[in-house]
Amino acid sequence: MIDIKLVRENPEKVKKACENKQVEVDIDRILELDKKRREIIQKIETLKSEQKKMGKEQVEEAKELKNKIKELEPELEKAEKEFSELFLQIPNLPLDDVPIGKDASENKVIKTVGPSFAKASEGKKDYLELAENLDIIDVKRAAKVSGTRFGYLKGGAALLEFGLIKLAFDTLIKEKFVPVIPPVMIKTGMMKAMGYVERGREEIYFLKNDDLVLVGTSEQSIGPMHSDEVFEEKELSKRYVSFSTCFRREAGSYGRDTKGILRVHQFDKIEMFIFCKPEDSAKEYKLLLSMQEKLMQMLKIPYRVVQMCTGDLGDPAAAKYDIEAWFPGQNEYRETHSTSNCTDFQARRLNIRYKSKKGLEFVYTLNGTAFSQRPILAIIENYQKKDGSIEVPKVLRKYTGIKCITTK
Repeated sequence: MIDIKLVRENPEKVKKACENKQVEVDIDRILELDKKRREIIQKIETLKSEQKKMGKEQVEEAKELKNKIKELEPELEKAEKEFSELFLQIPNLPLDDVPIGKDASENKVIKTVGPSFAKASEGKKDYLELAENLDIIDVKRAAKVSGTRFGYLKGGAALLEFGLIKLAFDTLIKEKFVPVIPPVMIKTGMMKAMGYVERGREEIYFLKNDDLVLVGTSEQSIGPMHSDEVFEEKELSKRYVSFSTCFRREAGSYGRDTKGILRVHQFDKIEMFIFCKPEDSAKEYKLLLSMQEKLMQMLKIPYRVVQMCTGDLGDPAAAKYDIEAWFPGQNEYRETHSTSNCTDFQARRLNIRYKSKKGLEFVYTLNGTAFSQRPILAIIENYQKKDGSIEVPKVLRKYTGIKCITTK
């Protein structure tokens, strides 16, 4: 959540930020409820103060004050509940350098890395045709077992995944990222604290009998790990790299990418997560993007970096970059990585602070993809050979033990 003081002191700025994020929130009603609850709290505190001053002989007067307090408490509870529900709907405010736009069509390409693709896609097959011919991705049997939007990774594809995991961990540990394998089920309240329930709940798998949810990315499990904790200043920046299976309902994507495993309900992902001081967030944000680019360059896969506009930011993100890999078989770029600066939005909800010279302050949180399973698909398309085999990128050969994926 954002600081309530900002809403009180500059409501127009908050309204404009919500508008730019394409989010409707009744800021005026929030201010009304904020004023009302503070007035009730003040009345209760005044009555309690008067109560303490009364002597033992003033039994009736004390009883009268107690009754007044009891009458005000339900009113406060009602105001607090409505205020909280509305206040938590305010998304994180975009940073000043984020382009203003309505949706993904207004995102800004800021960098392209790789050769010209004018003729590069001629005669290229897409990953699914190649993978099915090599028997390394099986969506037909997955559909029989689990339904649509699932797939088996087999043989060379499975080896590529394990190779990507080891490459990411080896690279990031050198940058002081602590490896972690987190739970993939977290409390509903923790998912809400991370900022994914007010909008986007249709994407979440809720386990209602247990008050748990399945994570859609391991950042949702790493962030709450330090809830209600206070870091020493010397501990920051605190960097983690996590591996987990992730689950998404893909409720709003029917008709998109139904063929293959580019958009699925279950996938594996290596995620970077950072807790840092506010003044270090720009530096850490650049680090995350640089690590993503380094990993893509190690694979020698063409890509571009895209700066997301305000209308394409989720609730927690104040700024976000995507990396899109070139898929020659599809003749287009597809998103493989994202990285976000969430400022203190999640930390406020999770109550994660650090000891600064000024006192206790909220940390900033940032997250970024190291690898998901999508780069496997990009490898298949970019490293395909005329005979239908797939060359394994040189950087992965020591991890996979193979140079080429063939039918033999």
